[in-house]
Amino acid sequence: MSEEAQVLKPAPVPDLVREATERTLYLGTWTTRFWAWLIDFILVILFLNIVRGIFEPFWKLPLLWDFAHWEFFAVWFETIFFFAYWTVMEGFRGQSIGKMVMNLRVVNRDGTKVSYTTAAIESIGKAFLLPLDCLIGWIGMPGTKLRVFNRISNTIVIKTDYREPAGFLYVKEKE
Repeated sequence: MSEEAQVLKPAPVPDLVREATERTLYLGTWTTRFWAWLIDFILVILFLNIVRGIFEPFWKLPLLWDFAHWEFFAVWFETIFFFAYWTVMEGFRGQSIGKMVMNLRVVNRDGTKVSYTTAAIESIGKAFLLPLDCLIGWIGMPGTKLRVFNRISNTIVIKTDYREPAGFLYVKEKE
């Protein structure tokens, strides 16, 4: 080969360039996702029971966690409230309060922010069909860390980093 032919040959792409164009997303574990769900569940039930306490003098509502006295209205009201809570929180910032605490976020498969419509589709499984949603995901899609409604909505749950803002460095004193 002549020297001109060697000069015109494209150079191999260095790993640093490839790494700069690829983005690594770490999927949230089932355990971390469970704790985030439990935090949300406790906070929403607490909030709904506070609201119930406010309206108690005017309207007798059943306790929303009193399993012996559940009424159809109370169960559906609570379920729809959970659906609205997850849709609004995850559509707004990709995180419910439980996910914020556990450093998780719901994103599209490419890592971009989810829309309210996508968050609503993803939240259907959590609010209305959670046991079935998880079981089908675990059995039918092992190792993917997806629920059925994550797959339908084309979303994933990722771990997030809690870092200092750009240009700041937090220093901790030794105790």
